[in-house]
Amino acid sequence: MRSTADVVIIGGGVIGISIAYHLGKMGGQNIVVLEKEPMLGMGSTGKCAGGIRQQFSTEVNIRLAMESVRFFERFRDELDSDPEFRQYGYLFLATTSEEVSAFQENVALQRSLGLQVDILSAQQARDLVPALHVEDVLLATYCASDGYADPHSVVQGFAKGARRLGVEIYTDTEATAIALKGDRVESVVTRQGAVKTPVVVDAAGPWMATVGRMVGVELPVQPYRRQIFVTHPFPAIPDPVPMVIDFQPSFYFRKEGPGILMGMTDDNEPPSFNTHVSWDFMSEVVEKAIHRAPVLSQAGIMDGWGGLYEVTPDDNPILGWLPEAEGFVCAGGFSGHGFMLAPATGQAIAELILTGKPSLDISSLSIERLRQGREFREERII
Repeated sequence: MRSTADVVIIGGGVIGISIAYHLGKMGGQNIVVLEKEPMLGMGSTGKCAGGIRQQFSTEVNIRLAMESVRFFERFRDELDSDPEFRQYGYLFLATTSEEVSAFQENVALQRSLGLQVDILSAQQARDLVPALHVEDVLLATYCASDGYADPHSVVQGFAKGARRLGVEIYTDTEATAIALKGDRVESVVTRQGAVKTPVVVDAAGPWMATVGRMVGVELPVQPYRRQIFVTHPFPAIPDPVPMVIDFQPSFYFRKEGPGILMGMTDDNEPPSFNTHVSWDFMSEVVEKAIHRAPVLSQAGIMDGWGGLYEVTPDDNPILGWLPEAEGFVCAGGFSGHGFMLAPATGQAIAELILTGKPSLDISSLSIERLRQGREFREERII
């Protein structure tokens, strides 16, 4: 392993690899990625639902998402790799009057930024997805340019492009410490040796706070388990199917190959690094699934897995320099949106490091907002 680098990125998930690729694309030299697992994308990235949406409630997330979708649309041509991006849309369902008002306000903001979003009646939502039970649906929103992609293909595509640009990626290489000289980053320590560097990027996902402690800072990021279940082949709900979001219970489903992928947030679960599947919780997910799409009562569950969200107090990521440690960059805390925002985030962090000024303003996502009481909540959280 090389002993010096201009930038060391800790974390080989989609965020870290996107940053590496964009650094190389912009002419950055001597870029190193450290991933503790044997393969890239084995953490949260490889266990996520692969959703890519632009229907957020805050301007900065909408802009990041729109730029990311534009990248996913050209991903195959730029990286010579198929991300399996299916723009089947996202369908949000509102079942309370409060949700209706919030959805309408969100759509007004989204449209003002140039995003095409439709407001649908319950019947129009059912016309889009005939399997839906919509008697309790008051309103729906639909963005046709949203969709989903294959996480593994996206990570490997970014990695292929990064390596082609000279980025060095080391798997099975865990960062165990960060050495400081005064208040400045000096090197990253691994069991295979130390890499001297003036810049370290914390893209460690759920372990972001662990890396922050290496420079003596407690980052406000906690890991939460989220679970996904997949049915046996189920042709009763044929493609194309948008990602359907039943907002009130935080339940979602979409096609996954010949089967149906579904998941739901457990609001009662405390933070932890637990990724084991709870089959008791599966029964709650199935109950919501059958309510929203009664035909799913005929489906059988084939598989399930758990992954981790990295959650901040306002459900927004922390992006930018860390004041206490010169040369330390935060790039995490996406609260479930890292995969879909990875392309634009990679470009923004690369520009921050190389030019000091990202073309897309991410200053509102600095850690200072949380320290100075300027936090602002992302309401579209699943």
